[in-house]
Amino acid sequence: MKISLENLVDVLPIMGKGMLGIFIVTAVIIAFVAILNSTTKNSD
Repeated sequence: MKISLENLVDVLPIMGKGMLGIFIVTAVIIAFVAILNSTTKNSD
């Protein structure tokens, strides 16, 4: 198996978009859980 530098450079923007999407989805889930925790907090 040969690793080509040109192919690596071509794939980097696609990989960057994928990583950005993962981070955005994770941030949305964390924010949603934080909002749910603050709105449904029990006042004992």
